[in-house]
Amino acid sequence: GPARALVLLTVTSSWYVRGSWCVRAHAGSVARMSTPRIPSGSFSQLGPINWVLCRILSKVAGTPDAHLFSTLGRTRGLFRGWLFYSGKLMPGGRISRKETELIINRVAYLRDCGYEMDHHRRIGARFGVTEELLAQVKQGPQAPGLTPRHRKILTATDELMDTKNLSDATWAALAGEFDYCQLIEFLLLVGQYDSLATTIATLRIERDF
Repeated sequence: GPARALVLLTVTSSWYVRGSWCVRAHAGSVARMSTPRIPSGSFSQLGPINWVLCRILSKVAGTPDAHLFSTLGRTRGLFRGWLFYSGKLMPGGRISRKETELIINRVAYLRDCGYEMDHHRRIGARFGVTEELLAQVKQGPQAPGLTPRHRKILTATDELMDTKNLSDATWAALAGEFDYCQLIEFLLLVGQYDSLATTIATLRIERDF
């Protein structure tokens, strides 16, 4: 009802101030950002609740139209459920914001996901992901200068992206850094941004910046 929508709007706008989602296409890949396959929704296509959500989220992101939201917003209730779930992972998760951004940026880089990189490069900078650290994230777990903890996190991210599983050795290393809830969250976080990259690349969603 209206009360629930108001709560969702308040929660969503507050966490989006500190976060966002995004994706880009590789400069030589299938998704070289041609015409969007599904255009951004209008007021009538989004409905009043999602239209207001998209306007607020776009303003906070510093763009006239956050195309990801105004496209997915066509799904009405599914969009709002997805926003709530996504917000529980980022920024509402148990993994630190800095390490969450390391994971997201690594997934975005592996997927050649510029929409994600556009946003999360900015977000990460607010939580200690310097340009030097971002360069190490792009280089991967073998990058010189990474802390042992960050190396384990990036190793697990790469392996999960590559094999859709974790070996016992990689799991044990990650479990030495994360508790049970964080381990579960890690799997969902990587899956969330991998799936999002697929969705946006396939829909040819236009980048915001």
